Formats: sequence, structure tokens, C-alpha cells
Amino acid sequence: MTAPHDISTKLRILLAEDDAGSRGTLTEVLIALGHDVVAAVSTGVLAADKAREMKPDAVLLDVHMPDGSGIEAAEVISRTLPGIAVILYSGDENVTLSDKEAVTTGAVAFLPKPVPPKMLDSTIRLAVTRAAALRTARKDATEAKAALEARKTIERAKGILMRRTGCSEPEAYRILQRSSQDRSKPMVEIAKAVLESEPGAADPISGS
Repeated sequence: MTAPHDISTKLRILLAEDDAGSRGTLTEVLIALGHDVVAAVSTGVLAADKAREMKPDAVLLDVHMPDGSGIEAAEVISRTLPGIAVILYSGDENVTLSDKEAVTTGAVAFLPKPVPPKMLDSTIRLAVTRAAALRTARKDATEAKAALEARKTIERAKGILMRRTGCSEPEAYRILQRSSQDRSKPMVEIAKAVLESEPGAADPISGS
């Protein structure tokens, strides 16, 4: 797949705009820019519902809508679908995002209305690229945390085996490794089984 920021990439966009005329115009502009408008809705609630259903690359939200603000819809979308690029826009020059709103909405861009097509296109593409980078960073952080926990579990299991058998640390590691290979299970799962076989391991809080 082509990189998200590449000008040839066709992005899937969800549009939320309460004014029918503006909604139609924006839809035409986005299509002319080469994008796929997966849904064009008139309220924030519909935007959140359609985002869950369609899982677009980006959501373009008007700040002011009849059933509440685009900011509220962005907060719902960011909470339920982290990683989707959220772009807010408004014709009200006095509208600004507080630091808290910038975090809770997950908004990676804020545009004035009307917005020139080239600026709209470049902003959406940049927002999608940033959202992808954030997804990758979160995934890397989660994997790093899991790897650290696995190492801790294996170290604890080695200590138990060394105490039980009188073997050395390398020998304890090889026991876990061989058991992992023989049972076709990850070593951390074997290590967890060793920990669970310790007296009181079934209920470490109560000690029973």
C-alpha cells in the first residue's frame, strides 16, 4: 500500500456537517481530490455511529452541529476508535481547542471554514500520517511492556527452578527452553506454569 502522505493515496473519509449545502460541496471537493467519502452525515451522533461501522482513515467534523458539538463527537470517536485521524473545522473564528480538548478529542488538526481544497487535502493527509505514527508508537510501547513483563516472569521462574533443583541459572533457562520446545508453547507460558505451581500461587493475595 502507498504511504498515507503520498499524493496518489485514496483515503476513506467520513464527513460530518449539518448544513446540507456545505456537506454536498465538501463531499464533491473531497471526491475531486481523489478521496472516497464513505459517509456524509449531519450530526455528531451519526458521525460516531458511522465511524464505528465504516472505520475510515479520517473523520472531518464540523464543530457546531444540532445535537452537540463536533468536539463531543470527536471525543467519542477518539475513545472508541483510537488511531483514526480526527480533523475539526469551523467557520467561527472564535472557536479554539483547549489543551484538554486537544487531548480528549484526539484531534490532530483544526481547520477554518471555508478551507481551500489544497489545504484541506494536505491537512487530511498529514493528519492520517500522524495518526498512523501514533498507532505505531502505542503498539511499540505495548509490545515493549509485554516483553519486559515476560522477562520478569522468566527470571522468577528460573529462580524457582534453581531453588528446587539446585541447578545453575543457565541450566534453569535451558530447562524452560526445552520445555517450551517440547510443548510448542512460548517460554513465558512455561514460566507462568512454574510460578503457578508454587505453594500459595493460586491466591497470592490471601495466601491460601
